[in-house]
Amino acid sequence: MATKIVFASRLPSAIIDTARAMVPPGFEMTAVDHGTPAFYEALHDAEFYLGFPRPGMGNEFFRAAPRLRLVQLVTAGYDTLDLEAARKAGVPVANCGGSNAVSVAEHTITLMLAVMKRLVWQHNNVVAGKWRVGDFAQTRWYEVEGKALGLVGLGNIGKKVARKAAGLDMRVQYYDIRRLTEAEEDALGARFVLFTELLETSDVVSLHVPLDETTRNLISTRELAAMKPGSILINTCRGPVVDETALYTALTSGPLAAAGLDVMLEEPPKPGHPLFGLENVTFTPHAAGPTWESWGKAFLNGFDNIQRVAAGRSPLWVVPDLRETD
Repeated sequence: MATKIVFASRLPSAIIDTARAMVPPGFEMTAVDHGTPAFYEALHDAEFYLGFPRPGMGNEFFRAAPRLRLVQLVTAGYDTLDLEAARKAGVPVANCGGSNAVSVAEHTITLMLAVMKRLVWQHNNVVAGKWRVGDFAQTRWYEVEGKALGLVGLGNIGKKVARKAAGLDMRVQYYDIRRLTEAEEDALGARFVLFTELLETSDVVSLHVPLDETTRNLISTRELAAMKPGSILINTCRGPVVDETALYTALTSGPLAAAGLDVMLEEPPKPGHPLFGLENVTFTPHAAGPTWESWGKAFLNGFDNIQRVAAGRSPLWVVPDLRETD
């Protein structure tokens, strides 16, 4: 009898078909919408869950899946999943193993360039029939070469951003609770600095940390006030890492020149959000991760991890909060 995988997501059929084509021999995958009666029925004899973390994946979810051996996510983030319920059930939770690291790193660089070149503002002016609004001193845009990029968090994504930024001749510095060795820093071209020094000396600060109680409002009034005058903030990790009220003040009263945000505190944000009225903010709709290529990478990592656990080996990429369950 085939080992059962429940795949839960409201993804387009073309993406689900990509997953189906990659199901390993000896396994069968049932695709259902999360939270439906069919979802809970499918969980009854499932040994593996593949999909997104969703609110409500708590005690009821684990009780409905008594044979569950692994929750395998296709995302890097896991903050919406009930980790305490997973711990009680003794089920490891693994994220996507960096499958979206290239896409998020590219998006980070894209946002940084878009902000520094004022691409959205320039586009809007052109299509409105306004050619070269203002003068070159009043409406400035900038080069990235020689600028200092400060990375807060140096995991899979942060390392790839560092390499791409080095290719743009930026000076890369980082802060992370896990320091690289000197040899690793030399190979990456990044230098460790304390968090406060990073804020004070970086022309661009880019956030690459998971959301937990230690990183919620990591960037708030004090941290923004410490940032270099004229600097830029880029956030492609999680919205609650940044205090949006404090960010608005820093963007309107200094010291920040601009921000590029792929994530926000509330998603989607309500119409009329205060940040929407600022010309010096560039937004994307939490779209950094899901490139077309990243889906195949996520499924590859997911099915590999599922096979590992089915063979009696420990899973890879277990989220830090639950590493005692792997």
